[in-house]
Amino acid sequence: MLVQAGRLAPGEAADLLQLAQDKQSSFVDTLLTTGLLTPAELAHTLSAALALPLLDLDAVDLQSLPKNLIDSQLATRYRLLVLGKRGARLFIGSADPSDAEAAERIKFATQMAPEWVIVEHDKLIRRLSGSSTANASAGSAAAELPSGKGKPQAPTPPSNEVDDAPVVRFLQQMLTEAINLRASDLHFEPYETHYRVRFRVDGDLREITRPPLAIKEKLASRIKVLARLDIAERRIPQDGRMKLQFGAKAIDFRVSTLPTLHGEKIVIRILDSGSVKLGIEALGYEKIEQSRLLAAIHRPYGMVLMTGPTGSGKTVSLYTCLNLLNQAGVNISTVEDPAEINLPGINQVNVNDKTGLTFATALKSMLRQDPDIIMVGEIRDLETADIAIKAAQTGHLVLSTLHTNDAPRTVTRLLNMGVAAFNIASSVLLITAQRLVRRLCEKCKQKTEFPRTALLQAGYLEADLDGSWQPYRAVGCPACNNGYRGRVGIYQVMPITEAMQRLILAEGSALDIAALAKSEGVRDLRQSGLAKVRAAVTTLEEVLAATNE
Repeated sequence: MLVQAGRLAPGEAADLLQLAQDKQSSFVDTLLTTGLLTPAELAHTLSAALALPLLDLDAVDLQSLPKNLIDSQLATRYRLLVLGKRGARLFIGSADPSDAEAAERIKFATQMAPEWVIVEHDKLIRRLSGSSTANASAGSAAAELPSGKGKPQAPTPPSNEVDDAPVVRFLQQMLTEAINLRASDLHFEPYETHYRVRFRVDGDLREITRPPLAIKEKLASRIKVLARLDIAERRIPQDGRMKLQFGAKAIDFRVSTLPTLHGEKIVIRILDSGSVKLGIEALGYEKIEQSRLLAAIHRPYGMVLMTGPTGSGKTVSLYTCLNLLNQAGVNISTVEDPAEINLPGINQVNVNDKTGLTFATALKSMLRQDPDIIMVGEIRDLETADIAIKAAQTGHLVLSTLHTNDAPRTVTRLLNMGVAAFNIASSVLLITAQRLVRRLCEKCKQKTEFPRTALLQAGYLEADLDGSWQPYRAVGCPACNNGYRGRVGIYQVMPITEAMQRLILAEGSALDIAALAKSEGVRDLRQSGLAKVRAAVTTLEEVLAATNE
């Protein structure tokens, strides 16, 4: 396998095998001793060659692993670590799963079929010897924390007297791990009998670790100190921000606390301002959609609305547009709740309902500050909508968001809020709706087959199924998350044309507006997503899930 993968020359492999036989040692031990491959390189190569999952043992809490399922002598002899059990299957971590003798011994000893998981050889040896290095990962950091379980031990001090150092290291490890995994959010969740940490990666929540329950108050206090929140207040929600240095990069975090039945749940959102500086091409707009959007935001006045549910990427799209418009001769002001991304050169205002600084109040004051471009984080009520529309009609470019399902329904939403039809028709330049779908991993995606009827039901036309393309499916490899890596947007970009203005003035329904938009060449979200499937950017399953309304 190593020769086929290009890791070893045939002559090198033969020499290593002979050397291992002479020393009465294993091939893996001999290989790693020579330094031709590192343990990590060996693990990644075997994982790809055998299509087996790869696990970082430093991210596993040793105390949580099942005990006494196989004899310790057997585990030491064959370098095995039991990772879990499900039904008649036993999950075994090994650096060399090709050992047929080890598989047979496990079957005989446990009467269960082994399911192999690739692990790195050096980390496996440390785990087997019980000498894993402290603070190497989330698992080791959590191992330092007081558990209150297991063998008899000295009485655990009250939670407010727990040593701070392990908690500090654990939080640092969690934040570092989240950044490395490209997570967007960290969830710290206390329950009655356990404490859970989950990351949202590419839109999916996944459990990372379960540290001891005893740390919940210390961990909450540590996060509150960093976010400059009131550590004594545990009865009401709090919101804050913090900025931490990771290597040469400073990263912003938004912190939200929520009192729950068993303690404070804390969610930390990672705010990476670098994402808006990648350019509009990185967002996933098709050429015609991108040209429509760019034409609208470079108009001297009017309103551009971006719509979609929470978590659909509206803020990144808005800030990408602002970044394009951010020039020395332009005065840009934003009012948000809260400001998520910090962009130098832009005047950003956080609303504060407690002090009376609402969206409407901030907008009124902002208009006296001689702005060229105004960004309103969200239009929530008629007063805010009226002020924003008046600003768009009096020589300002206004960008804002609304929570609607698609672009045509945005017009009816504004009408239902009480905005006059002639104000919508005369001020709104363009409406976009968007969703985020997971992007296929370029390293492991594979072509697949779908029945022709399924593709037609999804929305493809007969002319689209000409055999010149084929859908892809997610596979999974060490470089991705179950076959996906990152996310990309699908968009419906609807300009307000003269015909559309006449229909709005007649207070046409969302169906009428959608039909007119389709006749003018505006693709809906499903069609935009199907184009991404055809371009092998995402899977059909992702598009159907995101646009199944």
